[in-house]
Parts: sequence; C-alpha cells; structure tokens
Amino acid sequence: MPIALLVCVQSLVTDWLRPLGATPPLLATGLVLFGILESRHFHPQERVWQETLNRARIFATVNFGLAPFVFFWSRFPHDDYYRSIMVMMIVSTVLFIYHLNLCLRYLARMLPDQTLREDTELFTGMNILLIVVLLVSIAVYRFLQEIETLPIFVIYILELIEESGRWSAIFLVLLPIAMTMSLIWKIKETVMSGIFGGVR
Repeated sequence: MPIALLVCVQSLVTDWLRPLGATPPLLATGLVLFGILESRHFHPQERVWQETLNRARIFATVNFGLAPFVFFWSRFPHDDYYRSIMVMMIVSTVLFIYHLNLCLRYLARMLPDQTLREDTELFTGMNILLIVVLLVSIAVYRFLQEIETLPIFVIYILELIEESGRWSAIFLVLLPIAMTMSLIWKIKETVMSGIFGGVR
C-alpha cells in the first residue's frame, strides 16, 4: 500500500514517472490486488473471513481499473471528467482501507495472541471511525459543489480545497493508511514469531 500511494502521488505531482505513462500506477495497484488475492488461501473454510476479503478485493479491483486515470489526470488536471474519476478512485481507496481494516480485525481473531486481538480491535475501531468521517467529508464537499448559491465564506473554503486538491486527496487517505500499515506490521510480527519462534 505505501508503494501504491507513493507511485500514484509521484505520477500526479512529478514528471519523472511520466515517460512510463499509466504503467507505474497499474503495477502498484496490481500488487495490492495480488496481495488480497493471495490472502484467500489462508483459512479458506472461514466464511466471514472470506466474505470480508471478497469485499476488499472488489475495491482493490476498482482501484486497479481506475489506476490509468492517475496518469491522465496528471496530464489534464482541469478536465472535469478526469477529476470526477479521481474522486471516485479516492472514495474507492478509502472504502478499500475500510474493508482491509475489517479483514485485519477478523485475522487477529484467528491468531492466538490476546494482546494483538485487543490492540487490533482498538485501532481498527479508531481507523473505521476516521474513514467514515472522511467519507462524510467527501460527500459534503461534493454536495456543496453542486449548490449554486452559497455564503461567501463557504465558497472561499471550497476554492481553497480546490486549489490544494491533489494534496488534500493525499492527506485524506494518509493517516488511515499509516494506521493500517502499523497493524499489518504487528500482525506479521506475531505470525512470524509463531512460525519461526522469533527468528526472522
């Protein structure tokens, strides 16, 4: 996920990946999708676990399909069509992180570490709440954009958000991704300790 975020952001704000076209975002989001697909082999008999993985896979697939538009938007940042696609991709990414947190919660429940289960319950709960707030914020922003007559201070705030649109999009998903990655790392450490007895 950090690689996918870095590659997509670099494709948006810099030129050094531009000669490669849409390939870097496709490869990065494809790697995330591959990780989700590989996770299906763990406890295939657990119905809730598999259903949660399937929902995460849907949004990972959507992100993979929308990845080329990262390149297109970097070339035509004022095009309304590409802007709408990027908003869709941001929403899909946030929903993917939401479902990935649910996956981590169920995964932790299948592991024998009680402390890990408690920590995962706490931090996935915080992360899910933050993601819901972000989704509501995006919905309110899009709703206000459609209203023709707004107070001047609201118009000013919307213009500020519009000017910093790329960086706003990054910060919208950065904190949930950071929290999710820390949980993945803790779960990985627990699994590795159980398999190899603490030897990495």
